[in-house]
Amino acid sequence: MTMMVNRTSAPAVRERSQGVGAGPGRRGRLAQWLFVAPAVLYMLVFFGYPLVRNVVMSFQDYTPATYFTGEAPFTGLENWWAVLTDELFASSLWHTLLFTVGSLVGQFTIGMALALFFSRRFPLSGVMRSLLLLPWLIPMVVAGTVWRRVLDQETGVVNEALQGLGVVSSAIPWLSSPDHALISVILVNIWIGIPFNMVILYGGLQEIPREVREAALLDGAGPFRAFFGVILPMMKPVVTVVLVLGFMSTVKILDLILALTNGGPAHATETLGTYTYQLSFLQLDFGQGAVVGNVLILISMVFAVIYLRANRDGLEERR
Repeated sequence: MTMMVNRTSAPAVRERSQGVGAGPGRRGRLAQWLFVAPAVLYMLVFFGYPLVRNVVMSFQDYTPATYFTGEAPFTGLENWWAVLTDELFASSLWHTLLFTVGSLVGQFTIGMALALFFSRRFPLSGVMRSLLLLPWLIPMVVAGTVWRRVLDQETGVVNEALQGLGVVSSAIPWLSSPDHALISVILVNIWIGIPFNMVILYGGLQEIPREVREAALLDGAGPFRAFFGVILPMMKPVVTVVLVLGFMSTVKILDLILALTNGGPAHATETLGTYTYQLSFLQLDFGQGAVVGNVLILISMVFAVIYLRANRDGLEERR
């Protein structure tokens, strides 16, 4: 009789123990979802809905009248065809490419040079690094307005200095000539983005043991060979993150270009960002403006995936 009780009670005890253990697990998962729910809700409301709404709008005839009538008839691919076959879209895409690549190359090159310079300790290095952060802290509109005055053809400081030094004989139309405007905007954006590159790359340099750099120099490697053969490969995760983040922030710049040239002269500085602004807020064609916005989103999403993969690979290499 005792043996029968033990045999029947053992599974029951086992079931009760499993039931007790499963309860906290379910409650733990529920608690995890409750903690994540506000962030998920925030992403859906402030990112998911606008993204979906923008995609839908690109297939509609969405005009200011829609806000009063509520009618936005679907036009199929008409908006996409009108934008993608527009010559201004092609030139804007080309200007965006030139602006982004030129800015990234200049910001990274000068930022890396400054990071290497400040990696050697010397008096007042901290003060100088702090001062170099100022361009990064200034709002884009303010920086663009100041540089517009600095680069003015008639009263700008740059032209007065170049003419005073005898470098040029006549004033250069930095922002009023189609041949110079895009280069000028790129140079201003390089000036703004140098501090970000310098700070991140400087932090990456600090992660490299000083003994490694000294060993490379002792083995007979010159400064350039030590940099390209030892330092740069070890900084690959940091460099990748800097370039991808720089791309994602540069490709969609709008306020700086509006403050400097407003996309002119003769659309010489028209990028995808200013093009969608022109369509949506000046021509009030929200459907076509949404098309250009979706193109920018697609480009940013591609490089967002690259950033996430680079960040994951960097974490795995550190482990």
